[in-house]
Amino acid sequence: MKAKRVGMKRYILIVIVVVVACLGGIMGSIFTLRFLNFSETPYTSISEKQQLLLANYSSDTTYRVSPELNFLATAKYVTPAVVHIRTAYGPGDFSLNPLQNYLHHPMRSSGSGVIITDDGFIVTNYHVIEDASNIEVMLSNNQRFYAKVIGTDPNTDLALIKIKAKKLPFVKYGDSDKIRPGEWVLAVGNPFNLSSTITAGIVSAKARNIGILRERNQLPVESFIQTDAAVNPGNSGGALVNLKGELIGINSAIATSSGSYQGYSFAIPVSLVKKVMDDLVEFGQVQRGFLGIIISDVDAEVAESLALTVNQGVLVNRVNKGGAAEESGIESGDVIVSIDDHPVNSMSELQEWVARNRPGKQIKVSYLHHGELKNVTARLRNNEGNETMMSREVLYNLNGAQVDDVPYKELATLQLEGGVQLKSIAEGKWKEAGVKPGFIIGYVDKLPVDNVEDLNRILEFKKGGILVEGFYPDGKKGTYGVEW
Repeated sequence: MKAKRVGMKRYILIVIVVVVACLGGIMGSIFTLRFLNFSETPYTSISEKQQLLLANYSSDTTYRVSPELNFLATAKYVTPAVVHIRTAYGPGDFSLNPLQNYLHHPMRSSGSGVIITDDGFIVTNYHVIEDASNIEVMLSNNQRFYAKVIGTDPNTDLALIKIKAKKLPFVKYGDSDKIRPGEWVLAVGNPFNLSSTITAGIVSAKARNIGILRERNQLPVESFIQTDAAVNPGNSGGALVNLKGELIGINSAIATSSGSYQGYSFAIPVSLVKKVMDDLVEFGQVQRGFLGIIISDVDAEVAESLALTVNQGVLVNRVNKGGAAEESGIESGDVIVSIDDHPVNSMSELQEWVARNRPGKQIKVSYLHHGELKNVTARLRNNEGNETMMSREVLYNLNGAQVDDVPYKELATLQLEGGVQLKSIAEGKWKEAGVKPGFIIGYVDKLPVDNVEDLNRILEFKKGGILVEGFYPDGKKGTYGVEW
């Protein structure tokens, strides 16, 4: 009986071993067929293999992001309208022939600019083109143009330049007054000569005064938009846009101890840019209105020491004799709290709202006088104390050369779109260069010359030598290097 039980156990054990072995064989076969199928046909295209294996893989989520985080359309729209600006400096070397001299200008600086009209007006920073003898603009499609300076405003660090082109992409003005801290923005420019670079960030603050313009200008206007979008050397003059692709600022500065981006960047608000650009187009210089006051910020310490009823605002420390503020009744010790019903809690906000207006414009000023709120209308004046609009004088005698516009018929004969004729030449730089009376200036440093006013504008920003090209009335070409 005992032997029978032992035999039964052995039988059961054998059955179990056989079953386990069968199961192992079956699993091994499945594994071999599934993962080690050496009978599979060899493939020659990895991409086709991936498509086959990933046929049921979840699709790309790029186009499923929320509208608030989708930068694709904005980047595509804005990038073609942001240009790369390269500048050359220094006087020419007239031991070279004029063309060699022009080509030997060293490239010393670069930055960015934003096309704001389809016919070639470009806004940039003043410090990008300051003292440049030549300005070259490169579009995102690698087209190159030489640019002329239309006007500059060091007090806001803005400049307007122009290239001769048509049907250009441009960035539409937005409304910087409506943006709020926390909104997404994109910075577009050319940092470190890397063209068409886009970075994203949020608006960190508004109306920042960081004192960067105060060192070189007596009447600076600083009311920057602060963002955390990455901005580096070369981004200056580039676009800060909202997600609609609208221009809300011109990138101008960074807060850094190393010279590169460390977390914060600053842009000139487009509300100020628009006004400066219109002034430069119409007058060639900025028409800035002044209240005629010396001011400082109000904070808790100032409020306590002066027994003020507010902890924010702009304290009037002094009122200039005969200025707009004095005429309207504002006195020393008053606290300005709004301009045209827009609250002003700091000097930078007040400066921006006043600087948006030209001399002769009336603005509403709300202020506290001994704790009582008062409202007055102030008629702004220019820095000289009057309401006159300042304009650039057109000179017809340029360093001994008497110049005049060229009649259209003569321009057509020479196949020129514009030009300036030297009617007579006295002793001086023109004569020393070999230029003869009757010569028609068509280009200065590769920049097309339209008329006498245009020539004045071009020469105003030139230092050292200039390359002059054109024709004589008989069609003979002339190229001259003129010291300037």
